[in-house]
Amino acid sequence: MNFEDYNLSEELLKSISMLSFETPTKVQEQVIPAIFEQQDIIVKSQTGSGKTAAFAIPICELVGWGENKPQALVVAPTRELAIQVKEDVFNLGRFKRLKVAAVYGKASLESQEKELKQKTHVVVGTPGRIIDLMRRGTFDTSKIKYLIIDEADEMLNMGFIDQIENIIKKLPKKRVTTLLSATMPQDIEHLCSQYMNDPIKVDIEDEDSVTDRIYQERYNVEEREKLELLRDLTIVENPDSCIIFANTQIKVDEVYNALSDMEYTCDKIHGGMDQRDRLRVMNDFKQGHFRYLIATDVAARGIDVDDISLVVNYDVPQEKESYVHRIGRTGRKDREGRAITFVTQSEKRYINQIQQFLGKEMPLKERPDEATVRNGKQEFEEKLSTRPEIKEAKGASLSKGIIKLHINAGKKTKMRPVDIVGTLCSIEGMTAEDVGIINIVEVSTFVEVLNNKGEMVLKALQNKPIKGRIRKVSRAERLN
Repeated sequence: MNFEDYNLSEELLKSISMLSFETPTKVQEQVIPAIFEQQDIIVKSQTGSGKTAAFAIPICELVGWGENKPQALVVAPTRELAIQVKEDVFNLGRFKRLKVAAVYGKASLESQEKELKQKTHVVVGTPGRIIDLMRRGTFDTSKIKYLIIDEADEMLNMGFIDQIENIIKKLPKKRVTTLLSATMPQDIEHLCSQYMNDPIKVDIEDEDSVTDRIYQERYNVEEREKLELLRDLTIVENPDSCIIFANTQIKVDEVYNALSDMEYTCDKIHGGMDQRDRLRVMNDFKQGHFRYLIATDVAARGIDVDDISLVVNYDVPQEKESYVHRIGRTGRKDREGRAITFVTQSEKRYINQIQQFLGKEMPLKERPDEATVRNGKQEFEEKLSTRPEIKEAKGASLSKGIIKLHINAGKKTKMRPVDIVGTLCSIEGMTAEDVGIINIVEVSTFVEVLNNKGEMVLKALQNKPIKGRIRKVSRAERLN
């Protein structure tokens, strides 16, 4: 199939093409028609299978632009994943001028409330913050037609199932519900039977398991020898990009400090860090500013990088589902990947549970000998001293030809979208199709100008009144 077969709008096909989506993945072939046909669907699907676009494409097509209240809600287990999904939906809905809000904890509640007071088509959020906004009456769910529960098994692991039920109970009964999960524990099946209407069940994993595409091996090691083994294996493997998972924030800090002392290009991410720092690290890693990321499981959700060549489990995760999500950072989108797990005596029961869950045994390897490490050292040091190639940010191609303008007037001066559109369309060479997303806040207005017409509009607005007055107009720093 091709995306053209789904009878999508030109705006959506344009963004799909610019994001380099070629043909639908297996999960997309199942989910896209189901949502279009207003059917509930349960999807058991691995990470990296294209599941975000599977629900985002039909949602972007189906929501009505003229409705001011949110029409779709995506519930995600972590802040990182919520931000990632928000970006993906925003990119797909770019040329349909869809407004997408991300709501999550440890960020300003007031600014999220202000965002929801404006026209918002899709909300992506974590359970706790969604409930907070519902209780305060600032998240109006009366027009929600589409509910997506993403990575449901992780919601269960994090103790969010009761919160998910609370959210569902406050949504309109007449809606389309899609639930996605890498595994299907009994509690998730119970949730589906209680709140979904005759759902279609799809198991993508059986056809093309992520664990079959990833070569997995394990090493028995004493805790005190882990760092030395990590050094030797990274020299021998010499990955272009690598995530090293540890179970605690303290352990992440220890490994990060040790690798920094050895002059690895590395950074770290865990739940104890400020949200702004976590976002910076994630974005820098995605763009390839450093090769080694040391992380707790918080980073297993929300890292959407296509070419991570190696995952190292410095500690064995205590939840078998966490193992699947960790190693799923490599081997994405039909690529092969590699995963290495360090196992101490006290962790053997966890690795046994994981192997039983996977239905196969990981090969037990001997640590590389001194000669092998020595032979790989020169090539490793050459790569370490070479600046990684910086990748273009996801969706950057969509931003080409778009300029975001800042107008020094907003709600306090009763500025309305119609005032902005009217003024812009009165400029010679401008049409309504050249006007992108408009965001009006208290004392400012942000408007995107499409199709390489931004500089022309910026120049014209220096002397053209908006709502009866000349306003200060300048380029905004960021596009989204």
